[in-house]
Amino acid sequence: MSDSLDVITIGRSSVDLYGAQIGGRLEDMGSFDKYIGGSPTNIACGTARLGLRSAVITGVGDEHMGRFIREQLAREGVNTEGVKTDPDRLTALVLLGIRDQESFPLIFYRENCADMGLTEADIDPAFIRRARAVVATGTHLSHPQVEAATLKALGIAREAGLQTALDIDYRPNLWGVAGHGDGESRFVESEKVTAKLQSTLHYFDLIVGTEEEFHIAGGTTDTVAALRAVRAVSDATLVCKRGAAGAVAFTGAIPDSLDDGEAGPGFPIEVFNVLGAGDGFMSGLLKGWLDGEDWPTALKYANACGAFAVSRHGCTPAYPSWEELQFFFERGIKRPDLRNDAELEQVHWATNRAGDWSTLRTFAFDHRSQLEEMAGYCPDKGAAFKELCLDAALRVADGQAGYGILCDNRIGRSALHRASGSGLWIGRPTELPGSRPIEFEPELGADLGGLGEWARENVVKLLVFCHADDDYKTAKMQVARVKRLFTAARRNGLEFLLEVIPSKVGPVDDTTTATLIQTFYDAGVFPDWWKLEPFRTEAAWTNATAAITRNDPRTRGIVVLGLDAPEAELAESFALAARQPLVKGFAVGRTIFGDAARRWFAGDMSDAEAVEQMAERYARLCAIWDKARAGTRAGKE
Repeated sequence: MSDSLDVITIGRSSVDLYGAQIGGRLEDMGSFDKYIGGSPTNIACGTARLGLRSAVITGVGDEHMGRFIREQLAREGVNTEGVKTDPDRLTALVLLGIRDQESFPLIFYRENCADMGLTEADIDPAFIRRARAVVATGTHLSHPQVEAATLKALGIAREAGLQTALDIDYRPNLWGVAGHGDGESRFVESEKVTAKLQSTLHYFDLIVGTEEEFHIAGGTTDTVAALRAVRAVSDATLVCKRGAAGAVAFTGAIPDSLDDGEAGPGFPIEVFNVLGAGDGFMSGLLKGWLDGEDWPTALKYANACGAFAVSRHGCTPAYPSWEELQFFFERGIKRPDLRNDAELEQVHWATNRAGDWSTLRTFAFDHRSQLEEMAGYCPDKGAAFKELCLDAALRVADGQAGYGILCDNRIGRSALHRASGSGLWIGRPTELPGSRPIEFEPELGADLGGLGEWARENVVKLLVFCHADDDYKTAKMQVARVKRLFTAARRNGLEFLLEVIPSKVGPVDDTTTATLIQTFYDAGVFPDWWKLEPFRTEAAWTNATAAITRNDPRTRGIVVLGLDAPEAELAESFALAARQPLVKGFAVGRTIFGDAARRWFAGDMSDAEAVEQMAERYARLCAIWDKARAGTRAGKE
């Protein structure tokens, strides 16, 4: 079935606000990074990254943070049909920090939160039956209402012959046996909690927990005795996590020593952040379990995913993609602090980017000096004209995927900000127009800290006038500045587009651009996007694309720039570029807006006429590109 699912998780969701400063008290944190969180939500995302068709049943508020969770789940590829929007409750929040290798303070803001509003009525039997497995977490067994909803989902799953799993996920303060200031606490003895857990353990085929979590489930701090107490009420496979000692699985009777369980290889990774590591572990375990792997293999996946989590900041953002996991297994550990392994981090970044931009038709109106030189220009009129450009782009896109804009923040600020959330791909320039060597727009600041203010959906665009024959000093300076901006973009979670135009500097041949591309890769610059001139020969395209794929097979791709060419000339260049699978589309500006801008600034064209003309030209170029790409594909069939 096309709508079938591999796994549905059920339970809590939250917005995690992670302290950005490392090594200080939570009281002293000055800034926070925002991620989605909550064990079932993390697991749904972690399994989706590993290639499973995942969904989550949870609740979010009818407000900005609830919408953030919904949108981020969608970006992660998680089915959101089971996400309830609660008009009466707020989305849960969690504040977290990294104090040192053993202290990770956190505060749960979950008083009557949205995910605790789940009821039995919110459980759709037909939705449950679409899955192969249902995964519950312990927190939602702590309150009668959400317990009833959870048990209903599990009952349906059992009746339908689905697999069921429990992540004990014991948080004492969420069970009411520890105070609000004890969010970090992982174990407090409670006969009431033990009794509640034991009354539900028969529902599960797989039960996963730390030694302390099995202590609460089994009612004793002797781990072997606790596992035997759980085995007395459940035939499930029991997977016990043992921290640095790895994890073991027990499918039958519990032996006298934990070392006698089935185990998978561990990974000697530096412990940076344990928060969310268990959810990463569970994601890898579920991948192996549902793929029918043996327990050592499933535990290998689980241990590796947990290792990624403990070495990175945040929970869900730390989890690996399936491709990244395979790369890790094949290459091995180069350094124990994975977050500082540049090669691995590049794979992590490239394989977890959101959005399908396999086609990108871009209306570029990020021009500044060209508009400022037009008769009748003034800053207010410039800003108003860029709003008209955005209107034209939105009219052509009409809510469809595969359309984008390039817009600056100096003249086009109002249009740039209005475009956020529109579904358009948004590129934003950083260079001072015409500068060579590169100079950056003042808004970036001397330390490029201005990128921290950018909307996360903005793509950092940098135009470099460079040539393979540049003198050593110029070349070195430009490459260093590109690397500096690229590094700052990654630090701020922003994609990076590098545009190179050698033809404005000197004569070019079929190898010029390819040589420049290699130079930037050699410097450690891995653009998400390349923006290249429209080459006139097949050889030039072959050389350029070979240089990119040789260095970065996971790049987003190339867009072809327009250089104010007439439409007929663009059509010819599109036909050649479209033969290259790495070329995803175009970024054209003055060919679309040039005439309209001159007439509009002169007062000879109305707003509506300007939008109409630009939309018509943009749509025509989109059609020309689509025809060229379709013709290429047809020729290959």
